[in-house]
Order: sequence, then C-alpha cells, then structure tokens
Amino acid sequence: MSSDRLPTHVEVAGILRRVEAAGGFGAVMRKGDRERGSLLMFVSSRGVHVAGLERVLNLDGSYGWQRVGPGDSASSTEIRDFLARRARFDEDCWAIELDIADAERFIAETTSAG
Repeated sequence: MSSDRLPTHVEVAGILRRVEAAGGFGAVMRKGDRERGSLLMFVSSRGVHVAGLERVLNLDGSYGWQRVGPGDSASSTEIRDFLARRARFDEDCWAIELDIADAERFIAETTSAG
C-alpha cells in the first residue's frame, strides 16, 4: 500500500487555500483525526449544492475521489443528515464545505487528479 498520502489536516488546508485563491469560499464543517481521518467535500456553486466527494483508497493503493451523498440541489438539511450518519460510523472523518463559481470544473480537476 502507498504511504504518499498527506495528513488529512494538511490536505484540508491545501484544498481550502486552492478554493479561496480561485475566489471561492471554503470552511471546515467537521474536524476529524489530524493524520488519517477520512475526508468528505461538499461542493456548491452560489449556495446550491452540486456534489459530495469522498477521498477513497483505490485498488492500486493510491487515493482518489468519488461522488457520495446527496445529489444536485440537495438541501442543507439533507447534507447535515448525511454527515451526521457518516460521523456515527466514522468518528475520525473530516468534512469541508466549498462554494466555488466553476464547481463542475473543480470537481473534474479534483477527481481526475486522484
């Protein structure tokens, strides 16, 4: 298995800086384990939910992103409920909220960079 994964708190900080540098907004919704916590991103554009992404371990030992959770235009209640269910089973998980103008481009770049 690959050990090239950044500690979660470092990856979160980098993602937030990337989004803010592009003129977007990012915030931590839930802090988990600093080093090895799982990571969920809730991506929106102008306040409208676009997608949820989760960092996952691929079969080859590398990490990538896959879509999870509530679909397009989900309400904040649906997102909050999804996160609460996930946190019950994974107390170490992180969740960040991102609002960025070109959300689909951000998602495409993020999921292809895996």
